[in-house]
Amino acid sequence: MVVDLEMGEGSPKLFERKQAVYRTLDDRYEIHGEKYKGQQYSHIYFTRLHYMRNLLYSLISKWKPHVPVNTVLGLEEGKECIIVGTIYKHMKLKPSILDEYSKERSKVPLVKPHNFVHPDDHLILEDESGRVKLAGSLLDPSAFVTGIVVALHGHETSEGDFFVQDLLEAGLPPQIERPLSSGEDRYVVFVSGLNIGSNTFNPLQFQLLVDHITGYLGDETEQSIASQIVRLIIAGNSVQIQQGLLNGQTVAPRDQSTLTEPIKELDILLNQLAAAMPVDMMPGPNDPANFSLPQQPLNKCLFPGASAYNTFFSCTNPHQFELDDIQFLGTSGQNVHDLFKYSEANNKLEFMERTLRWRHLVPTAPNTLGCYPFTDRDPFLIESCPHVYFAGNQDKYETTLVPGPEKQLVRLICIPKFCETGIAVMLNLRNLECHALGFSTCLDA
Repeated sequence: MVVDLEMGEGSPKLFERKQAVYRTLDDRYEIHGEKYKGQQYSHIYFTRLHYMRNLLYSLISKWKPHVPVNTVLGLEEGKECIIVGTIYKHMKLKPSILDEYSKERSKVPLVKPHNFVHPDDHLILEDESGRVKLAGSLLDPSAFVTGIVVALHGHETSEGDFFVQDLLEAGLPPQIERPLSSGEDRYVVFVSGLNIGSNTFNPLQFQLLVDHITGYLGDETEQSIASQIVRLIIAGNSVQIQQGLLNGQTVAPRDQSTLTEPIKELDILLNQLAAAMPVDMMPGPNDPANFSLPQQPLNKCLFPGASAYNTFFSCTNPHQFELDDIQFLGTSGQNVHDLFKYSEANNKLEFMERTLRWRHLVPTAPNTLGCYPFTDRDPFLIESCPHVYFAGNQDKYETTLVPGPEKQLVRLICIPKFCETGIAVMLNLRNLECHALGFSTCLDA
């Protein structure tokens, strides 16, 4: 695609927009004609355990080859062994439907904490044969969540617990070698949390972003940089619709415009973007899409203007793709937000790094985060290590590089909510360096 970027004053100069070879890998997250027929969520846990156990068995032979591997049912008191299973975290503060019912009936509202971690939480490991409570100081319950598959070295105590002496996680998956740099800069821009229709949305602020990355702002140097942007990723929560209107009742005519206006405004902005560059549109928890993961692509009928361009792509959440053989993997932030509720870390980047080491994008699904009840696969398993891993709708912009033991190198990016921060993120495909793009309409900013 060739897009001419106009110069401002003086003689006009045209820039040809650079391109990158794009390949979507969203097939694993798409639900093709599958229907819910009463299947239980145990299937997805069995699939996860089977895959991860085979993987961990291959690592145990190098980790501790002389220690026997056992099942939970086959534990014997005092005998050291290795067991592989799924962690279940017993949480004192974990919400339940009975608590919600009591809250509705109580005159005094219950305090709802932002994080449900408690000092009395403890871990349990289970496999097909049974479950056993984990003991010892090696494992800090606050750093783990339900749904992780690990290998543990230890022995059964006289109380019937399993005393953990060592832990083996799957670690970062294999990564394809990053292609050699062509020497020229090419950029991918990430933005999330537009929240069009909310009280915090500033249309001028987002229009500044649109004009900047499409090349209608700035001098010749800035327009030259804009021509090097090969793709825009919109990572969820693009609109905000008043929940009070979505009560299952027929919407009154006077309220119909309230529902549709944010989507129409978004389509106008997407129209400008898709006319200039390829755009990937991911759904988020506030968008008009299915709530449970993986979220399916937003219907293109919602965006008649943008859908007229073959540069507009409605994608799944999670979203996985390649640009010139550089692998990207990202979500609209639900997986990180749920880990924040049920575990603790120094920052959101640490949560993201843990999911890579656990080789599972959404370990808390389906326990505390809704997902489709797959029966024959777990699409959230991370089988190939991405070069870029992003999460949308975070409180602030953060980024780091995570190295792996087999020369893996992953760029982690927390994309902030644009409506609150006015910040988008720009990534250079040449060297995986990234920086923030800030936009403000305040004169004193």
